[in-house]
Amino acid sequence: MQRVTAQLVAGLLAAVLSLLSEQSWADGGGPSLSERVIWAVNAGGEAHIDVHGIHFKKDPLEGKIGKASDYGVRLPILRSSPEDQILYQTERYNEDTFGYDVPIRDDGDYILVMKYAEVYFAQSQQKVFDVRVNGHTVVKDLDIFDRVGHSTAHDEIVPFSIKKGKLSVQGEVSTFNGKLTVEFVKGYYDNPKVCALYVMKGTLEDVPKLQPHPGLEKPEDEEEEEEDSEVGEEGGKKKVQPDSKYRVQSGPRTPNPYAADNSSLMFPILVAFGVFIPTLFCLCRL
Repeated sequence: MQRVTAQLVAGLLAAVLSLLSEQSWADGGGPSLSERVIWAVNAGGEAHIDVHGIHFKKDPLEGKIGKASDYGVRLPILRSSPEDQILYQTERYNEDTFGYDVPIRDDGDYILVMKYAEVYFAQSQQKVFDVRVNGHTVVKDLDIFDRVGHSTAHDEIVPFSIKKGKLSVQGEVSTFNGKLTVEFVKGYYDNPKVCALYVMKGTLEDVPKLQPHPGLEKPEDEEEEEEDSEVGEEGGKKKVQPDSKYRVQSGPRTPNPYAADNSSLMFPILVAFGVFIPTLFCLCRL
């Protein structure tokens, strides 16, 4: 009897220890954010370690492709922590399509994070370009100013996965040869650019969020309606216009002064009566 009791106690202790171990992993016992980042570059700038411990390397394209610019260092960047503003103040741009090659050896789920800030142009439709990943267009017609305004941090986040020699991104699949090529594609409006970028293992929930933008915040009920509108009848996603999704709010909507005015509806009725009664009177006299 004592042996059975001892075995039960040992089993319970093992189960408790296992649960504690799993909880510790979930609470941060797993790899940190910086450990999951496999590649990071401060485009057009020097090496930098951000507040999350991510080590951004000095731009490897320096002296090879495009031009580096630190024009943004004279400006404070909204939505970014003071320690990491340099990641949005420097940039690399080119008069033609350019990009970076990221070596990836292991299968798994990954996230590509690209950092931007518009520090030169003061209106939309001045710099617009696409982003491709291994030939797949993952960002179409990126207009940074149109998204967030001037001197404001903006991250483009692209999840993708690699499994058995195949790259899957945004519903498209292609052969993967161990190298992720991120390209910034020349468009009709000025030159493509990027401020910083990194690739990490994980999911969208693992990506650090920027500080909120007052002009981009929306009521919770509006966000729920938008999420519902993205899902079709059979679970397929409907396309949401980017203009309505990212439009900066400039103030409360002005009420319609004619919303409660029904005089426009009564006018045709009065005219009809005015024509009908004399006509009826004439017909009766005949």
